[in-house]
Amino acid sequence: MNLAYYWYEAAHAAVGPARLLSGATQAVFSDPANPLTNTPYGRSVSAACELFERSTRRYGKPEFGFTTTAVGGQRARVRERIVWQRPFCNLVHFDRSMPGGTPNQPKMLVVAPMSGHYATLLRGTVETFLPTHEVYITDWADARMIPLSEGRFDLDDYIDYVISMLHVLGPDVHVLAVCQPAVPVIAAIARMEAQNDPFVPRSMTLMGGPIDTRRSPTAVNKLAEERGTEWFRRNCIFRVPFPNPGFMRSVYPGFLQLSGFMAMNLDRHISAHLEMFNHLVEGDGDSADKHRDFYDEYLAVMDLTAEFYLQTVDTVFVRQALPKGEMMHRDKPVDLTAIRRVALMTVEGEKDDISGVGQTEAAHDLCVNIPVEMRVHHLQKSVGHYGVFNGSRFRAEIAPRIADFIATIEAMHGKRKPRRVAAE
Repeated sequence: MNLAYYWYEAAHAAVGPARLLSGATQAVFSDPANPLTNTPYGRSVSAACELFERSTRRYGKPEFGFTTTAVGGQRARVRERIVWQRPFCNLVHFDRSMPGGTPNQPKMLVVAPMSGHYATLLRGTVETFLPTHEVYITDWADARMIPLSEGRFDLDDYIDYVISMLHVLGPDVHVLAVCQPAVPVIAAIARMEAQNDPFVPRSMTLMGGPIDTRRSPTAVNKLAEERGTEWFRRNCIFRVPFPNPGFMRSVYPGFLQLSGFMAMNLDRHISAHLEMFNHLVEGDGDSADKHRDFYDEYLAVMDLTAEFYLQTVDTVFVRQALPKGEMMHRDKPVDLTAIRRVALMTVEGEKDDISGVGQTEAAHDLCVNIPVEMRVHHLQKSVGHYGVFNGSRFRAEIAPRIADFIATIEAMHGKRKPRRVAAE
């Protein structure tokens, strides 16, 4: 048995006393009663202690933290409700207290990536659409927190989950799939179309997703294809250590995924931490807070089940089964030509180093039976992978285009029916 996960846990525990000492030292040099607090030396010691503590901390699952939003120029309270629940995922509805007389707004299902980060990584995405859409999001669970007794979870199960959610939300929903879920979402819709399912969504928007990794392959794509699935099985799969609830479950650990993310842009992350140190020493609290907010989210990671991770690597990145017409779901073919009723929008970032330019747009070449007037592609200039779904250009340029696309499809369907309330 590979003991790397156990060694990781042991190292985290071993550094605990040093982290406590660092926190105590920072408190001393941040105390206004300490005459050294406002000196360059005191601020340097405090900044160094904070960076050490943050670099060795285990970051827990963040909160969305929405309390209000603006709807039609008025403030509306926001309450999170779980409207659908399974062992590996909750479907969260951001229920808004709508001002009287406000017309029903389009329903949007945001399918968050199950790729190491929590759904809160899309906080900015949700916040942008909350004023104009009735938003739901998939809140995937950390596999190390799920007991073995709950069974397996693989790519087929993921597709089943998406289909089940669509049945709950009804046929007037619009799906937004960010990165990894682009493949299972389009596969779920293809299977529903093949069965003439009346609950297919009105539209799907695929953002920076690996539909066809043969196009503009990135370093991530090349690594997967060169190493093969068995290499990942031998080197990336570990057993969850005691005393976690998922003890002995085979997983792809979040810390390993995070290490890969960090290694891809190591210089940038080192520079960011050096800048934070300088901001703290200079007393620039606002810039330091922005750094804290980003890394509190970025460094919070979750484990994936081994079967889901390996099946995804094999299907999407090694065999490229979807664009080759070879992908199966529960022994049934995933035929994208079956999709006829669901509108399609694809969004890519010009500088995306995770999903190369053209990989998401490939969906248009595969979904040949979607009418031309129900298709849109947008290539956003000057953004990388993260900028496709977050940041200033997303808010100013990408989100308005998605909203216009959804409004166009809504108009095609005529007057909206009263919204369906999902079961608790």
